[in-house]
Amino acid sequence: MTTMDQPLVVGADGSEPSLRAVDWAADEAALRGVPLRVVYASLWERYEGTALSADLAKPSEDVLADDIVEAAARRARDRHPDLKISAEVLPEEPEYALVSEGRRASALVVGTRGRSGLAERLLGSVSLSVAAYADCPVIVLRGGHDNRATPGTRGRVLVGVGEEAKDSPAVRFAVEEARRRGVPLEAVRAWRCPAHESTDHPLMAGEPARLHHERAVEALEEALQDLPADVEVHRSTVEGHARRVLVDASHRADLLVVGAKRRDGHFGLQLGRVAHAVLHHSACPVAVVPQRA
Repeated sequence: MTTMDQPLVVGADGSEPSLRAVDWAADEAALRGVPLRVVYASLWERYEGTALSADLAKPSEDVLADDIVEAAARRARDRHPDLKISAEVLPEEPEYALVSEGRRASALVVGTRGRSGLAERLLGSVSLSVAAYADCPVIVLRGGHDNRATPGTRGRVLVGVGEEAKDSPAVRFAVEEARRRGVPLEAVRAWRCPAHESTDHPLMAGEPARLHHERAVEALEEALQDLPADVEVHRSTVEGHARRVLVDASHRADLLVVGAKRRDGHFGLQLGRVAHAVLHHSACPVAVVPQRA
């Protein structure tokens, strides 16, 4: 399957966050020129209306599932009439269903939390699990995205440049997103000077910090080699924890892109501290792009 054949997949469960995700995903699929696939994992919630299920001669959970997925697909079709859209109910838990769908998708789009999300939780467990395990980029719709992939309200795509900067999948993804939108790319590299490297000697004052800053500049340049000429790039090196630096910068972006290492045979969430933090605190949608370690 070629990239152009791979659909953009969005998870729908009937909640307001998931409906906003459907809107955003429809815009993104139209922007990419790929089909949109709407999926509903029917184990998200059981339908309890026996009268309706009897009238339709369907099991009660199938009634709710069909209603949700059909309404979501219709919403996307009304937004982009020419967009190729498919929809399916999957009899699985949402985490497993969406991760499985990601193996054949160009990207996955999910809301921050679904119908069972508690108000005080920063990010739903489904969104977090999908971002941690999917084989394709996962876009979690945090912050003030106004239900639209385009036009953006802030007019830029932001990417965090990590330790392994050369040929970074996250940077490649961010470059393509900036090109599609016709907006500048802001590449940020955070750096810190550990306390144990400081010195009181007057001739060495500031030397460790200068070296760390120079390394950050080098990493940024390495990550941005061979960029397309039609992409405007703003480079930024900022002293501080990467988590804080990227969350602060997310207030001026329409999309924040970060990488996440995937290690074969590793159990537990495969996100890293930076990706985990921005998923909880970013002021804009976050794209988590997997990279095999």
